[in-house]
Amino acid sequence: MTIREDIQTVFDKDPAARSTLEVICCYPGLHAIWAHRIAHAFYRRRLYFAARLVSHISRALTGIEIHPGAKIGCRVFIDHGSGVVIGETAEVGDDVLIYMGVVLGGTALEQTKRHPTIEDGVIIGSGASVLGPITVGRGAKIGAGSVVVHPVPPGATVVGVPGRLAGPKCRKGQEKLDRGDLPDPMLRVVSRMLDRQNRIEERLRAVERSGLVAGRRQEEIALEERIRAALKEVIDPEVGIDVVDLGLIRGITVHDSSVLVEVVLTTATCPLVDYLTDRVRRRVLDVNGVRDVEVQVFDEPWDWDRYFGQQDTLGKI
Repeated sequence: MTIREDIQTVFDKDPAARSTLEVICCYPGLHAIWAHRIAHAFYRRRLYFAARLVSHISRALTGIEIHPGAKIGCRVFIDHGSGVVIGETAEVGDDVLIYMGVVLGGTALEQTKRHPTIEDGVIIGSGASVLGPITVGRGAKIGAGSVVVHPVPPGATVVGVPGRLAGPKCRKGQEKLDRGDLPDPMLRVVSRMLDRQNRIEERLRAVERSGLVAGRRQEEIALEERIRAALKEVIDPEVGIDVVDLGLIRGITVHDSSVLVEVVLTTATCPLVDYLTDRVRRRVLDVNGVRDVEVQVFDEPWDWDRYFGQQDTLGKI
């Protein structure tokens, strides 16, 4: 590993790098790697005080703390670097990209292997913590803010607290970590549940339309369907989605020509509550066969996961 290769690594992994002089003078991640090589050389010769002193000075100058005992591979780049902590028994492979605030920490007090092993080509997002003597496989991606406490297979993407596997394995050679488009495994579960719920509701409506549900007239069932279709034209201006798909319509009750619409909002003091209830009332009154409309507003927390789960489901259809 040469200084020239270190500098080229910065250019390869940071599009903000403009000149060699800038990289040499203004990149604390690079300075921390250079200082660690000196500290690690002292550590291997059992000069522990000298090793810790070099590490301590490097930490004061760069804001990056790398224990002298840690093993750092070639072409490792610490971007920005402030707050990065790498423990004594940590092992970092080649071509690893580490963003600011990353912790490669331990979970034991014994003098054993207690820090993670990061294999080649891994990308670790800002603020992520990888804890314990686990292995993060080659080419894996750790999303920003994730807490990883279990081994990660090669090429996988991990997100969340605690970290969960998400998405298919990364394609070979793919080094981009799009932190704005990381998959969420919990939302996938919500999406499947919502999809199943929607299918059950459709089957129930089909049964109702077939006249197999006692106590409901066919005219009322048909009127409810027309009302639900009409309410799809009422758009929430803050989100840009109609109130039906957004899940704001909790129920529609039809009795002869009278209709009760139950609307769920995050809070009854919402500045748009009057606007939305008025729009709902007007749209229902426009439906042929409706003479009287009552709109009831319920103050219930709105589950954002439900909306995004529905969006994910629609994207798969």
